[in-house]
Amino acid sequence: MRVDFLKNFKEIEIETPADKIIRQIRDLISSGQLKPGDRLPSERLMSEKFGVGRTYVRDAIRKLEFYGILKTLPQSGTEVSGLGITALEGLITDVLKLEQHDFKALIETRVLLERNSAFNAAQRRTEADLEGLRKALAAYETAVLDGRSSVEEDLMFHLKIVEAAKNSVLMSLMMIVTPDILTYFTENKICAGDRPISALREHHDILKHIEDSNPEKAEDAMRHHLQELLNFSSNQKPGNQ
Repeated sequence: MRVDFLKNFKEIEIETPADKIIRQIRDLISSGQLKPGDRLPSERLMSEKFGVGRTYVRDAIRKLEFYGILKTLPQSGTEVSGLGITALEGLITDVLKLEQHDFKALIETRVLLERNSAFNAAQRRTEADLEGLRKALAAYETAVLDGRSSVEEDLMFHLKIVEAAKNSVLMSLMMIVTPDILTYFTENKICAGDRPISALREHHDILKHIEDSNPEKAEDAMRHHLQELLNFSSNQKPGNQ
């Protein structure tokens, strides 16, 4: 009699370094080695201890901060919140499940967030915001023209737009979705070829409309800027994420 073992197989989940950091923090909290109020080491020290780049440490901390598991205090560093262990374990499980979202869902979410951010930024930006945007765009332009990887500079320009939108929830949501998108960009060389050059022109267009306080045009420029990425994500098949 043939036994069908196929239904008992489970899909293999590939963890990112941020996943592993989150799991280690969970284990330390569960075992009582990390207690509410305990301060975490600096990003640099944690990066050295984990043997990974500081970006992964930062990604893990941002996600845990969003869910209230960690909190960062000015001039004091990052510490464990006062939530109970059971609550913490449940929240951490939810954070880890975020890693299972497919790339298309992440991109669709990003497009919605960024169109709204561009619209609001054009209405709410200050001169200080514009200065930050110009500096971020200049850094991106330098990287592009030098032929260097410009993924992080690209992301910083977009985060400056969200910052100018003056909506802390939008910023928190962007912090949730962008780390996985950034990792996917890097691993799949999405921003390769001539794309950075055309993206640079689009960045200038977006900034111009924000400077001109034209929310409709700023939103439309952002939609145009992200359309190619949205089209790319729509063509990805399950299993190719």
